[in-house]
Amino acid sequence: RLVAAEPDRFARFAVGNTGLPTGDTPPNDAFNQWQQFSQTSPIFPVADIINGGTTTDLSDAVKAAYDAPFPDDSYKAGVRIWPSLVPTSPDDPEAPANRKAWETLLAFERPVLCCFSDSDPVSAGGEVAFIGRVPGTEGQAHTTVEGAGHFLQEDAGPDMARILIDFIAS
Repeated sequence: RLVAAEPDRFARFAVGNTGLPTGDTPPNDAFNQWQQFSQTSPIFPVADIINGGTTTDLSDAVKAAYDAPFPDDSYKAGVRIWPSLVPTSPDDPEAPANRKAWETLLAFERPVLCCFSDSDPVSAGGEVAFIGRVPGTEGQAHTTVEGAGHFLQEDAGPDMARILIDFIAS
């Protein structure tokens, strides 16, 4: 939505393992399970959640870095509520803002690159919402990052850096 809110500030953008749902299409089971877990689990282990969204095991130091902003549960309100802010039905309060954002994106002609992984059950197939619909996706070297889970930066950091550097330079 940031690109849609300020499109003139972006010469190009890349999107990966995400979406801009309007609630008009129901989310997949993996997202529904994640959303329910975020709202009902008595324990919310941030580093373990991140680690569970990767195809590799994070080191203890990386896990500690993910946990550092959350010394106890009172600091986790934002990270817990975020999944519930994703529209899952057409009458969701955030759905109109996402529909409005799509209006801008459907006219965005500057380059747009999709980089989705092959091993993320939550965002699987998410590139379809962008490629061929957002004009700037035409002719771009869209990439499926093999062997990566949801958190591309953890599973394929160097590959993602190369992909993005090449995209910026093109």
